[in-house]
Amino acid sequence: MTRSTSPAVTLDSFDLAILRILQRDNTTPQRVIGETVNLSAPAVQRRIKRMEETGVIQANVALVDPARLGQAITIFVEVELESERADLIDAAKQEFTAAPEVQQCYYVTGEADFVLVILVPSMMAYEALTRRLFFGNNNVRKFRTFVAMDRVKVGLAVPLPE
Repeated sequence: MTRSTSPAVTLDSFDLAILRILQRDNTTPQRVIGETVNLSAPAVQRRIKRMEETGVIQANVALVDPARLGQAITIFVEVELESERADLIDAAKQEFTAAPEVQQCYYVTGEADFVLVILVPSMMAYEALTRRLFFGNNNVRKFRTFVAMDRVKVGLAVPLPE
């Protein structure tokens, strides 16, 4: 997912109610959503389609438990670049985006230039990834690794106004 550069979209109370339901379970039938928010199923369908077209709804995905698929280790990495030239930053963004182990990538302010969220099956797999992404990249000055001990809260739900 990339960050949107579009202006904010105006949503009414029906749109927000629909989004609350979809963020909990996007497989909820439109008829059930309509009954919950007091709209017809076709009205719900039109509103969902509009929110998809305007980019409010970016994707409909399944949340998968990484540990059940052998990706038990979550690692946070701060990456500091040697040079902050625009072309080198863009190259880093592309490289991090292309790595399937990188679940999330943020270009940030502060001492680090990027913060990555990485999923791997083992520390040996993480070491191989560091060789590929960091040690093999002349523009990476240094990186710091934080290994998650427990996934206390994981989600991408956006807080919505009441």
